Amino acid sequence: MLSPPFRVLCVDDEADACAMLSALLKLSGIECECAESAAEARKLISTSRFDLYLLDAWLPDLDGFEFCRQLRAIDSITPILFYSGAAYDSDRQRAFAAGANAYIVKPEVEGLVETMAGLIIEARESAMKLRSTALSNLIEANRRAKFSELSAAKAGGSF
Repeated sequence: MLSPPFRVLCVDDEADACAMLSALLKLSGIECECAESAAEARKLISTSRFDLYLLDAWLPDLDGFEFCRQLRAIDSITPILFYSGAAYDSDRQRAFAAGANAYIVKPEVEGLVETMAGLIIEARESAMKLRSTALSNLIEANRRAKFSELSAAKAGGSF
């Protein structure tokens, strides 16, 4: 089991594919919610946090590539993995151009969980580095402000 538990949103209009993926991920210690359309996925995203989006290229209301673009416009950090039957190189290229982090062709499941875990861990590490950098920048800005105040007080003779 992976620790801490990861949460994945699987967006696939095939109920059987969602059920299979949910079972596989559950066995691997990964929580999975499924949406059968981009609209349903948007609702889930608005109320829950996910560590990874697992997308199919073919969705009933919006293709997965456009949905990926929309996700990237609002979330540049959460990994997006396409798991799709669209097996042409052009499909892969479209996914990466839309902002996907990885692409696996159905029905290949070997390596799927490991790829997902790797993407999630990498994203968490990147987020931690960003937070650390932001905190360091804030501390440095505060230090400079205090130094400027002390310098101004010294120049004014009250130091």
